[in-house]
Amino acid sequence: MTLSGRFVLLLALGVVPIVLFGPDPTAATGVLFLWLLLVFVLGGLDLALAASPRAVTVERMLPARVRLGESVTSELYLTNTGRRRLVGVVRDAWQPSAGAGRNRSRVVIPSGERRLVSLTLTPFRRGERRVEQVTVRSRGPLGLWNRQATLNAPGRIRVLPPFHARKHLPARITRLKELDGRTSVMVRGQGTEFDSLREYVRGDDVRSIDWRATARRNDVMVRTWRPERDRRVIILLDTGRTSAARVDNEPRLDTAFEASLLLAALTSVAGDRVDFLAFDRRVRGRVQGASGAALLSQLVDSMALIDPELIEMDWAAVPGQVRSITSQHALVVVLTSVDAAGASTGLLSVLPQLTKRHTVIVASVLDPATVLAAATRGGRDEIYRAAAAERALLDVARVSAAIRRLGADVVTASPAQLPPALADRYIALKAAGRL
Repeated sequence: MTLSGRFVLLLALGVVPIVLFGPDPTAATGVLFLWLLLVFVLGGLDLALAASPRAVTVERMLPARVRLGESVTSELYLTNTGRRRLVGVVRDAWQPSAGAGRNRSRVVIPSGERRLVSLTLTPFRRGERRVEQVTVRSRGPLGLWNRQATLNAPGRIRVLPPFHARKHLPARITRLKELDGRTSVMVRGQGTEFDSLREYVRGDDVRSIDWRATARRNDVMVRTWRPERDRRVIILLDTGRTSAARVDNEPRLDTAFEASLLLAALTSVAGDRVDFLAFDRRVRGRVQGASGAALLSQLVDSMALIDPELIEMDWAAVPGQVRSITSQHALVVVLTSVDAAGASTGLLSVLPQLTKRHTVIVASVLDPATVLAAATRGGRDEIYRAAAAERALLDVARVSAAIRRLGADVVTASPAQLPPALADRYIALKAAGRL
């Protein structure tokens, strides 16, 4: 049971007899007692005439998934199985991060009928957003006392990474087609794997002429090439404490998700196989053996449930994790932080084991605020800030140089530019035949 504001106001009117019969306390007390008795009798009558909220059955309809930042509609069907007409308010108890906004809805449900309550959800956090209960408050005909019940109506919706970097995908696919020779360009596409023989046409590179085939066919024949296909690409995501830092108002981990999704989509189009591993001291997410549309679907499902862990990354276990995926040569893309030499000691210690067998790229987010601070040198405070920024950039440069000396490649860029920069480096390696 709950009390309404109308009941409180009616109760407060009991002060009037005290003011009117101030000189006679006995009369004032008697009138006040009678007023309170009347008010509570009316409240009890109102409560008895209100429809029972427990006679309401609840059915919930929800989409299974939604991308972060997009909106979906939650549908709640309420059926009044009681004998009285229900007039009241329904509160759908979603988690705050589900973005339910005003989750109270007024309803009028005649006996034996069903009503739909729709609620727009705009989640602002990844992961599973859940709801367990619905509260129904039934108002009496006088609006004094309400009957209230909390009903079980569980539901959940998975909030996926937004994948804003997909806007870069068409341009990179076009470059792959140019590399493969499937798009008309000024020069013919060149690759590193022999594809077929064809007759020479004007403009072909004379170095591609196959003289033995020319002698057999009595016509000038040239070799055609295509980029390597069916190569192995392993995306290793560091979910340790450094991934929790926010760069340009976005967690490093979310930027790594964007870069991983763009690279996975591109490699799938190129005909290569992609394996994904999120790791710190244990495996937080793994996707293996998927291809095509199923690859991205499984990736975003896995990423939706991954959060940064405030622990140190166990770099010593990384070579073993890579070996558990494949023992053959692969492109290993490590998404981590290379900000400071001390924090990168573990990464540098295991790189020789990885580069001995695999082609390795280390990708890291570079804070654009640091670059801007290093270039701003107006007053004294800005000069000190610029000196600190320069030192931070020098640390990144030192770690990057050490990574290159150990045989790996480095890609550093701002959160907005890291996904396309990593995709470009993959295309460059493919064009050079280094996969």
